[in-house]
Amino acid sequence: MKNLLVLGVGNILLMDEGIGVHAVNELLKEKWSGEIDFIDGGTFTQDIFYLFQEYKKILVLDIVKAGNKPGTIYHLKENDLRKDKNQLLSLHDIDLLDSLIMAGLAGNKPELFVLGIEPKKIDWDIELSPTLKKKFPTYLKAARNKISTLLD
Repeated sequence: MKNLLVLGVGNILLMDEGIGVHAVNELLKEKWSGEIDFIDGGTFTQDIFYLFQEYKKILVLDIVKAGNKPGTIYHLKENDLRKDKNQLLSLHDIDLLDSLIMAGLAGNKPELFVLGIEPKKIDWDIELSPTLKKKFPTYLKAARNKISTLLD
């Protein structure tokens, strides 16, 4: 079994909605040691639940709409998503939680971590909003730190 899957999700055609995919594509360019895989999950469907069975831990990079200042970074676990109905990852959260359940039923339910960021704007464009573009290096640094922690 592999240690960690970093899954970037979102729609890169909808500005800040795609930050998870942008982040995972940047992290893919870096050199990493340890059992870690990076996947561009796009808009993420339950169809990839079978991948979850191969990992001990999953780190999801995505937006989190919790009503705070755009660029706010969130560190969440599965229980945080289940207990706070107002703090949604995006439209992907239901698929994500359902996929964890299905993976568990199929034999292995990994531990879930989410590194989210509050979006500024979701509209048709392939560029991040100026606010999130400015926060992107901070988000990447937080992702690197979380990955390092999860690999220890």
